[in-house]
Amino acid sequence: MSGQNVGYLRVSTLVQNTARQLEGIALDITFEDKASGKDTSRPQLEACLKHLRKGDTLHIHSLDRLGRNLDDLRKIIKELTGRGVVVKAHKESLTFTGDDSPMANLLLSMLGAVAEFERSLILERQREGIAIAKAAGAYKGGKKKMTEEQAQELRRRAAAGEKKAALAREFGISRETLYSYLSQQ
Repeated sequence: MSGQNVGYLRVSTLVQNTARQLEGIALDITFEDKASGKDTSRPQLEACLKHLRKGDTLHIHSLDRLGRNLDDLRKIIKELTGRGVVVKAHKESLTFTGDDSPMANLLLSMLGAVAEFERSLILERQREGIAIAKAAGAYKGGKKKMTEEQAQELRRRAAAGEKKAALAREFGISRETLYSYLSQQ
């Protein structure tokens, strides 16, 4: 009995498209996330990992689609191959079965480290861009969560002793945002 061919697709943002990933590969089922690969907290990745059974093959476009953290990549691949699942990274032409050669393990480590490094560079460029925009007066930060009237009411009620967690829930904001508003008095 042969297993299923399962595809996992991932892009980082809602506006990106997965169309080029695994194009032309016959898949029985696909799981698709539009989320960062910084960690494994992705709903469709979690569903995919639960779905996979012994004899299945997981197809990914490239290793960085599975994750941009070397420890996560190693853990996922080791756990899957330990369960009898084959992992195929098509762009790199790598197949992991659990009986992997030292070369396959070296390539996993090198390419995983490059993916992790690339994510660090993306974040660094983002921080630099924000700093430049702030210096030019073009960066205003995120959209305000509350009107000035709501913020004044929040401050008044917090000063009157109401519990901050309850206020945050009522106003639909995080406690971090609540404290930010309270510090703007």
